[in-house]
Amino acid sequence: MVDNGQHILIGAYTDTLQMMRTVGLDPERVMLRQALSLPFPDGKGLQTPDWAARWPAPLDALAAIATAKGWTWRHKASLMRHAMAWQLRGFECAPTLSVADLCKGMAPRVFQELIEPLCVSALNTPAKASSAQVLLRVLKDAMFSVRGGSNLLLPMVDLGALFPAQAQQWLEQLANRPNPPANTGKAKVLCGHRVTRLEWQASHWHVDGEAFDRVIWATSASEAARAQVEFAKAAPEFIAQAMTAWAAVAASLHFEAITTVYAQAPGVRLPHAMLALHNTPEAPAQFVFDRGQLGGPEGLLAFVVSASQGTRESLQAAVLAQAKTQLGHLIATPLQGVQTVIEKRATFACTPGLFRPAQHIAPGLVAAGDYVDGPYPATLEGAIRSGLSAVACLD
Repeated sequence: MVDNGQHILIGAYTDTLQMMRTVGLDPERVMLRQALSLPFPDGKGLQTPDWAARWPAPLDALAAIATAKGWTWRHKASLMRHAMAWQLRGFECAPTLSVADLCKGMAPRVFQELIEPLCVSALNTPAKASSAQVLLRVLKDAMFSVRGGSNLLLPMVDLGALFPAQAQQWLEQLANRPNPPANTGKAKVLCGHRVTRLEWQASHWHVDGEAFDRVIWATSASEAARAQVEFAKAAPEFIAQAMTAWAAVAASLHFEAITTVYAQAPGVRLPHAMLALHNTPEAPAQFVFDRGQLGGPEGLLAFVVSASQGTRESLQAAVLAQAKTQLGHLIATPLQGVQTVIEKRATFACTPGLFRPAQHIAPGLVAAGDYVDGPYPATLEGAIRSGLSAVACLD
């Protein structure tokens, strides 16, 4: 059994990690934590030394930069100069600036081997088209927020077990407690129930005929936009105008695809659970994950193509050719394609100056999702923070 894609969390995702603990999960048991490390198959690239792995931020990241293999001191100094300039400006920049513009003057090798992989993994948008301000916010939190903020957290279980299944169980247990803790209330989980009506009646929202004081709408952006337009038809004018205006902004978002190519060969084991790959239009994958080291079948590799373009067949063929070229010295037998999954609307395109939908839709009705207006890109942390903000807004 494989997921639709891979996820990388970082230690700075404090709200996600706390939410996991709240529902009874131990992040250290369900994810592999490793210091900031983006090694390439030839052993070069960024790797935090073991002796610096527990240093406080940002010293651990600085140690990784200082010891990066394959970079000259000129390369490292180039990155340091830019990083210091970003810090002096408080990790702020013009909202219209792209990541490529932000990094003008940086050594090309550093940009290609560090900034571009970080950008495409965090924002799922190519550096020339992605928001510099959003990337700076992620870098600030990763490098300066908490000890281990730049650590990479790689899931060791399928993504259902990583949070939602346990969250549902926690809610159902809460619903059955005779005396739940203060301020928690009770919960009812309805699975396989598609909402077909959302109506405003007498200062209350009615969801499929059942009255609620407040509603949080937490679906994809496209589904949220469609639903608000549909339900606005039966709403009072002042409610309908708010719903359709919000839906217009949500519907204007553009999306990027993520392709995951699964391939297998007997006895394959990479030197690390995750490796960065040299990415070109002909070699589209940016990362490869060794699923055998992450709780999955031995010999199964997952190649990730962020901001992908092309057909399933062409992408799989290109990735397998890329694997032969870049991983050939690590793999004794040829890789065989197992499954290729394309999520065509995986994340919104995080472009400079992007206007995102507001949290508030109408009185008593708010939206939650990684696409809602906020400082983070389309990440699990962005989704969790949006949910917490939605609850606070209604409260």
